Amino acid sequence: MTDLKDIKGFAFDIDGVMTDGGILADLEGQLYRTYDAKDGFAVRMASMNGYPLAVITGARSQSVRARFSGNGIPPEDVYLGSRDKISDFDDFCRRHSLDRSEVMYFGDDIPDVPVLLAAGIGVAPSDAVDEAKEAADIVSDRPGGKCCVRRHIEQVMKAQGRWNFDVRVYKQRF
Repeated sequence: MTDLKDIKGFAFDIDGVMTDGGILADLEGQLYRTYDAKDGFAVRMASMNGYPLAVITGARSQSVRARFSGNGIPPEDVYLGSRDKISDFDDFCRRHSLDRSEVMYFGDDIPDVPVLLAAGIGVAPSDAVDEAKEAADIVSDRPGGKCCVRRHIEQVMKAQGRWNFDVRVYKQRF
């Protein structure tokens, strides 16, 4: 496992990681998710401090792209409809000149296993499936959608002395 001080980027799945995995659907088929604002703030903190960030999800909803563009993740780093997450992970790493070992990846289910194994640090929420937990370097004490992402982004940034809030930058970016 990579040391926290060597992490230079973050990537994560959505359903079951940034959410509790629950999805509401209306009669027209529109899907709705609930996100924890504290996870979102950690993503903004990482973005403000120059960490490349990616969403790699099987979800296809444009609402996911919209949610994370407001958190500082550019549209090209939101991989919707991902059916081969390791290829998308490698694309993200290549485009940002990152080695796999320099990225912390958050995943909760079987499609995430190859990336959990390849990343420098793989993190699974406490309520992830067994296969994801076995592949992860860290099994969080937090479930998906309940500050799992916040907990571990904050740990990395604090280990690197970069968990600093600059209100001027925040006002400019968000």
